[in-house]
Amino acid sequence: MNEAFRTRIKICGLTREQDVDAAVAAGSDAIGFVLYPKSPRYVTPQRAAELAKRLPPFITPVLLFVNASATEIGAAYAMIPGATAQFHGDESPQDCLDATDNGTRPYLRAARIPLVDDAPAFDLVKYAHDYSNAQAILLDAHVDGYGGGGKTFNWSLLPPSVNAHLVLSGGLTSANVGDGITSVRPRCKTLAVDVSSGVEAVDAQGKPLKGIKDPEKIFQFVAAVRAAD
Repeated sequence: MNEAFRTRIKICGLTREQDVDAAVAAGSDAIGFVLYPKSPRYVTPQRAAELAKRLPPFITPVLLFVNASATEIGAAYAMIPGATAQFHGDESPQDCLDATDNGTRPYLRAARIPLVDDAPAFDLVKYAHDYSNAQAILLDAHVDGYGGGGKTFNWSLLPPSVNAHLVLSGGLTSANVGDGITSVRPRCKTLAVDVSSGVEAVDAQGKPLKGIKDPEKIFQFVAAVRAAD
């Protein structure tokens, strides 16, 4: 495997110690905590800080915000040193800069890609340019609400060349992440992947348990990414 092209992996929406430990053991590069109160995967900043203390060196905690104030974001940063912010709402480029000490703290900006093929074109090239201070642009399917919909958009409709680091998200599982990597990696500087619903446990009726991860699915997902590399 060429280390320069190794696909980085983020496991998002974690709420329990055992799930953080499983993600670390599987070889994840980043762990995501959802600080959006309306999300079923929501954790308080205090809880995120408790969970983040379990992380060994060189694994990045990522804090997902939706239209939070700069004050709220600053308070979370203070509790979780070294965290990266992920903005998943309607934050403007200036909002992102204001919340990250004028861009001196790393952040990801989510882009909501239309699900329907004939939807109005989303100009990802312009979006990446507008948010050029972001460490990466995270691609997620545009669903009602903000993120976490577990839906996959049509990767083939993305522009052939985007001058940015990209993070592929939205409906990824161990079964399709390899195809996603193959489709999207040639279109950007580097590629990472972000999974949440695709590694969650289910109840006896097969209904996803949002925020509760399945360690076997986490290991299978990471193995599928490594196989694609």
